[in-house]
Amino acid sequence: MNISNFDDLLRAARAQPEPQRLLFVFAHGVLPDDSTPEQRARFEAGEGGALAPLMAVDKAPEELGTFAALVEESRQFGSDWAIVFVASLPGRAGRPPTSKEADQPLQRMIESIKAGSLGSFLPFNRQGEPMLLS
Repeated sequence: MNISNFDDLLRAARAQPEPQRLLFVFAHGVLPDDSTPEQRARFEAGEGGALAPLMAVDKAPEELGTFAALVEESRQFGSDWAIVFVASLPGRAGRPPTSKEADQPLQRMIESIKAGSLGSFLPFNRQGEPMLLS
């Protein structure tokens, strides 16, 4: 299935043979302390930098109505994020994963993002559009 927006992701998660739990890590761009003047200029122009996780949450697809609702919920935590990474955790034997079962995979996601290993996650911007990261 082609994921062209957040709603496509929800439809895909709901259509899986096993119930899913979606994992979200919200992040923003930061400039490392040891950055060069050129890197600083690029960052100030909205390019470059590193991604720093701000918060994480897990949800069953049925708990999510729209991307706007997810954005609104994230505002309750006061963090100004720029990108949200999403992964899916499948259930077994028709039973969805619990939040407790999602804790360790969420921590691994956070560590992967800190390390710059982003290939297994779907990134979305604040408008719910998929992003290509380079």
